[in-house]
Amino acid sequence: MKTNNRTNLEKLLQERNENPQRMAEIDAQINATFRQEHTILVMDMSGFSRTTVRYGIIHFLAMIHRMHGIVKPIIAECGGTVVKEEADNIFAVFPDVKSAVESAIDSLKQTVAVNTTLPPDMDIYLCIGIGCGDVLMLEGEDMYGSEFNLAAKLGEDLAERGEILLTSAAFEKFEGDKQDWERIDFSISGLEFVAYKQVSST
Repeated sequence: MKTNNRTNLEKLLQERNENPQRMAEIDAQINATFRQEHTILVMDMSGFSRTTVRYGIIHFLAMIHRMHGIVKPIIAECGGTVVKEEADNIFAVFPDVKSAVESAIDSLKQTVAVNTTLPPDMDIYLCIGIGCGDVLMLEGEDMYGSEFNLAAKLGEDLAERGEILLTSAAFEKFEGDKQDWERIDFSISGLEFVAYKQVSST
C-alpha cells in the first residue's frame, strides 16, 4: 500500500504542528516518504476568461475536452505521467527535461494542425512552463515544491500563446540544443527569477 498519499501527509503535518520539538524528525520522515525528483510540465490553455464570456462555459469545456484528447497521448508517448487536471490546466511529470520539451513541442505542433481544420472560435492555444527539481509527490493526486510553483507561474501566467518557458534549473538539465533558447528575466509579485524561452521555429 502506498504511503505517499494525502491522508498520510496530513497526519504527519498534524504531528509536526503538535510536536515542534520533533520537527526535524518529522520533516525527515516526510522527505523520505514523499520527496521525488521530477521534471514538471504545466500546460495552460490561453484565453479561458475571454472565450468563456463570449461563448459560454459549455463551449470552453468542449475545447478543454478536445485539448486533453490531443495532448494526453503525446505526454504518454514522451514518457510523461499526468498528475492532475484543473480547469484548463494539465500538470504532468517526466523523467527528464528533454522528454518534457519534446512533449511540449509536439503538443504545440498538433494543436496548430488541429486549428487549421476548426473555425476560429474553437482554436486551441497552449502556454507551457517546465521546471525540474525535488517535489513532495502525492501519488496520483498532487505535488508541492518550488520548481512546481515556478513551472506553474511560467505556464499559467507568463508564457504567451505557443510559448515554452523553462526555469533556470530545467534549462541547466536540458540535454538538447541550448542555442534555441533565450534568457528572460522576470520580476513578478516581488519574485525575481530567470527563465528561458524557446525561440527556434517548431
